[in-house]
Amino acid sequence: MEEQAKNVSTGHSAGSVSDNSPLKTSRGFSDVLSLLLVVVIAFSVALLLTAYIFQSYQVDGPSMEPTLQNSNRLIVWKLPRTLAHITGHAYIPDRGDIVIFNTNGLPDFGEDGKQLIKRVVALPGEQVVIKNGTLNVYNKQHPQGFSPDATLPYGKAITSTQGDESITVPKNSIFVCGDNRGDSLDSRIFGPVPTTNIVGKLVFRVLPINELEGF
Repeated sequence: MEEQAKNVSTGHSAGSVSDNSPLKTSRGFSDVLSLLLVVVIAFSVALLLTAYIFQSYQVDGPSMEPTLQNSNRLIVWKLPRTLAHITGHAYIPDRGDIVIFNTNGLPDFGEDGKQLIKRVVALPGEQVVIKNGTLNVYNKQHPQGFSPDATLPYGKAITSTQGDESITVPKNSIFVCGDNRGDSLDSRIFGPVPTTNIVGKLVFRVLPINELEGF
């Protein structure tokens, strides 16, 4: 009886070795494929979010001081532009919005493929007049003109706008300026920006942490 018990025990031990069977190998291969699929899906979702929903940017240069400082880390919202493209409409940001845009095709810029960050000061169909250090906008609501720098909150940072010009913003275009008007390459140099060049608008500054702010 004792010998029989030993044989039974040995039989059970031998049966436990079946974990190395082809079935386990198949399950292991399936697990690897599942993991790879998750990674691919996550990477694809990240790419789609970056391309069409939001993206992180870092400020390079002083043109938006004092509002934004060099090396500030920003979150730019792309969804309104994406939806406008899907519906076949032009994306027109609000006056005062800070936008990121491509410089492709801008006259007198001299460098395609670069992206700039500036503030929207005039919209399609409006006339922009810069004279004696002041930027004024003329439209149907304000035929006598008004200064967005004087009426919108951001204007507290604007002391003077250099230049002497009068221009009407074309359809589906915007006129942009840096808040640091004395050190900004903007629409005073390369003219209005087509709305098709807009990448998105600034919604958050996330770094440095002590300057976290929504826009």
